[in-house]
Amino acid sequence: MSLHRLASMASVRSFAIALASMMMLIGSLHPTLSRASEELGAFLGAMDTEHPGWFKESFLDFEEDIDEAAAEGRRLVLYFWQTGCPYCNALIEHNFAQRDITDAMQAHFDLVAVNMWGDREVVQVGGRTFTEKTLAAALQVHYTPTLLFFDEARQVVLRLNGYYPPDAFRAALAWARSDTDNSGDFSAYLASLDTQDANPQLNPQPFFEPASGDLSPNAGQALAVYFEQPNCRQCDTLHEKVLTHDMVQAQAGKMRSVQIDMWSDQPITTPNGRQTTARAFARDLSIQFAPTVVFFDASGKEVMRLDGAFRTFHTQGIMRYVNDRTYLTQPSFQRYLGELVEHWREKGWDVDIWSYDLPVSHNGQAVMVH
Repeated sequence: MSLHRLASMASVRSFAIALASMMMLIGSLHPTLSRASEELGAFLGAMDTEHPGWFKESFLDFEEDIDEAAAEGRRLVLYFWQTGCPYCNALIEHNFAQRDITDAMQAHFDLVAVNMWGDREVVQVGGRTFTEKTLAAALQVHYTPTLLFFDEARQVVLRLNGYYPPDAFRAALAWARSDTDNSGDFSAYLASLDTQDANPQLNPQPFFEPASGDLSPNAGQALAVYFEQPNCRQCDTLHEKVLTHDMVQAQAGKMRSVQIDMWSDQPITTPNGRQTTARAFARDLSIQFAPTVVFFDASGKEVMRLDGAFRTFHTQGIMRYVNDRTYLTQPSFQRYLGELVEHWREKGWDVDIWSYDLPVSHNGQAVMVH
């Protein structure tokens, strides 16, 4: 073998050794990056759900469905769902597993399931044709489950965005059925129900602004208005299990946060400069569930709201979506959330969308993402 070839082989071996040494050095200096290249983080908390057999089999012509339901003394409910949704699973396995709730649904409503990412053709009230996913977008369905209750006049009398626990869901069914008076506010009806063992005071948070009714835009920051009430078990859960998490508090600290008693007569200056009261402002925004958090951009325009029982991952995700103004480039919050999950998993982090304590973790330890 020639000396020239031997020299070339030696050069190749030297380069390979140097490259391997460099990669080992990078791995030692950046263990997270090294592991991320080898292993994708786990995706936890997703739950697929089998829909009950009593759901209505529909041709997805909603005017026909409304008329058919009315002829039997019932009302149509559109139920938007998606694969892997743990909140949909809670609706089916926690709410519909209770006999009185299922009996009320079957006696007073026809429930039609609509896949928010589906491609089946639907005929919406008014005769316009959509696919399931374009209808979900047109109706601004940000969360699943979302339920729309239609009356006999083909009007939506109640909309539930996100998961409502059994007691609140029972109240919704009792209020929305055809043989009851739906002319009042569902929020007032819900607030009138007995709430034992709940905090009789509003829950404080360190990131809430001192008591102030001025919601005018300020210094280019987003604004979060927390509509709450005393004696509210779901308010207590939000404060005790979600808003105490470091990831949520980090996002909450980047925006103005104001807490309002939705039944008080406290004077309010709305984000668009109008003078009103807390009670009237809540009514004008159709706030129907406590707690509801409404997010406004720096100009005072509503971006989105959180008005169901959400856990830590989705709550911080909503805040992050608003703080980063991602809604300007990605109008679908669900797509944004999916991209965020994949981004973190590529770093080797585990993402649990159903956990209160460990929404993002690595080797069982919490990962703090600002």
